[in-house]
Amino acid sequence: AYRRQRQMCIRDRIEMAWSDEATFSDIEREFGIKEPEVKRIMQSNLKPGSYRLWRKRVRWIKEKQKKHLKV
Repeated sequence: AYRRQRQMCIRDRIEMAWSDEATFSDIEREFGIKEPEVKRIMQSNLKPGSYRLWRKRVRWIKEKQKKHLKV
């Protein structure tokens, strides 16, 4: 039961991290974990190619947000 609950909790974090709308700040508010921990969770639970794709998306979204804030 504990293992299943833990897997569901990790799945929730991964799902939120994959979301284009969620920021690392949102994840920290929701789960109390900072960006480096989110990255570790993603890296240990995703296939290498999926992790690289996720990191690429995160960088793209951060750049998009920076440009939006400058305008």
